[in-house]
Amino acid sequence: MIRIGNASGFYGDRPEAFRELLETADLDVITGDYLAELTMLILARDKARDPSLGYARTFVAQFEDCIGLATQRNVRLVVNAGGLNPAGLAARLRELSPATRIGYVEGDDLLPRRAELGLSDALAVNAYLGAFGIAECLRQGADVVVTGRVTDASLTVGPAVAHYGWTPADLDAIAGAMAAGHVIECGTQATGGNYAFFRTIGNLTHPGFPIAEVGEDGSCVITKPAGSGGAVTVGTVTAQLLYEVGGARYAGPDAVLRLDSIQLAQDGKDRVRITGVRGEPPPDTLKAGVNAIGGYRNEVTFVLTGLDIEAKADLVRRQMPEDTEWTLARTDHEDAPTTETASALLHGTFRAKDPDSAGRRFSDAAVHLALGSYPGFHLTAPPAAAAPYGVFRAITVPAADVTHVAVLPDGRRVEIPAVPVTTPLIPVPEPVVAADGHGPARRVPLGRIIGARSGDKGGDANLGVWVRDDRAWPWLAGFLTLDTVRSLLPETAGLELERHVLPNLRAVNVIVRGLLGEGVAYNARFDPQAKALGELLRARFAEVPEELL
Repeated sequence: MIRIGNASGFYGDRPEAFRELLETADLDVITGDYLAELTMLILARDKARDPSLGYARTFVAQFEDCIGLATQRNVRLVVNAGGLNPAGLAARLRELSPATRIGYVEGDDLLPRRAELGLSDALAVNAYLGAFGIAECLRQGADVVVTGRVTDASLTVGPAVAHYGWTPADLDAIAGAMAAGHVIECGTQATGGNYAFFRTIGNLTHPGFPIAEVGEDGSCVITKPAGSGGAVTVGTVTAQLLYEVGGARYAGPDAVLRLDSIQLAQDGKDRVRITGVRGEPPPDTLKAGVNAIGGYRNEVTFVLTGLDIEAKADLVRRQMPEDTEWTLARTDHEDAPTTETASALLHGTFRAKDPDSAGRRFSDAAVHLALGSYPGFHLTAPPAAAAPYGVFRAITVPAADVTHVAVLPDGRRVEIPAVPVTTPLIPVPEPVVAADGHGPARRVPLGRIIGARSGDKGGDANLGVWVRDDRAWPWLAGFLTLDTVRSLLPETAGLELERHVLPNLRAVNVIVRGLLGEGVAYNARFDPQAKALGELLRARFAEVPEELL
């Protein structure tokens, strides 16, 4: 058994989590996930200003705080905090602790090839590497392994590969560790954080960080430190398994995880067992994330108070530049006792390729309306200068063209070969779920019966929906069609939708293509990462069989 805890789900997560896990749990490895699409853009801009940067600087303080205790307890650290400069972070850590054996993984940085790839405007181009570089560093005695862009699950898979000696042929075991890594990668989301049924979690004030106990066959138990806050249940694990995934196949560089094979069971208090996981050969390509500056953006918010909200908004739209993007938030209440509760917010966003057009042109247009527009005219803040915005897109590159290198604690460089692919994958048909008859229905918020978790993948959003018992599962599978999604979520109109059915999880996953424009930094909507899309669906009313309520 190898016990792997995760102490960071994003760049900016709870800084004391490493120490908390070291002090409260018996672990072999602690991982830390720092990299998201937006984070890579932030780190790219850091590195452009100072070539010695480009890594998650918060980990340096965490390392200083906990490396002594980690060494004392023989706990290894595996983090992707290296970002765009894993060598730079490794060098900084050696300065702080010369006795610590530090390895790092590189090869994900494809920016030197941007002209060849037709990406001349890119600030960062990074392939998603797998777990075997991490494993090689650990096998060669590293106490700490720093990576650049690897898949989030690889932070867990790598230590398991090193511990058990798995080879690329051990696809089921690797896929099982991928499932474990996917559950714990976002920290406390696995222990009740951001959970749809959060009111069922007894103590969510300070949830504990998750632990995966991974067995030699890849099966695992998800748990947390005894006495810590939050909870680990089949529901919290289901929610995280549905986070930012697609269909039945979840592809990684080392294996394809068959999400439809996963079986969950409560294994005692705060323990959920994951078994039955099947793996398939990985694709012969790697995903690569491309971050670039898309242009310049400016925003202004008009406050519309009292009567005739729609007419006031229409007047402003006609008075401002034609290509402004508008969102009217009806936060106003009828017969409201205060100005704030009587007001709606009209958000205007303007984009241009140059800062002058998005700056003075837009700002001046808003200011000039001050005495010649709707009654009660005012803004939430003075118009500001334009700011650059980023765009993200994903591409694929041949895996054989990416040089994956493990740099060992003694400085030796070991090239990790691409995983050979020998078996073509057969499309997975959508499972047929037998319809089940139900009696009278009642119109209620869908959140009375469904859980949901949503998130972003570039410009797309994923919406994972599940029910908590077998009785409700046939109803959900029959109810949540793509037509139903469009009717309940009107902002998906005109966008491509995909539906994927996962019976073992009693879940339906819906992909909404293009909902987020060109990624989170593009800021296409009020909720730019679609984190609240699931809660919006749960708040919509629909006819639900009374016997299921």
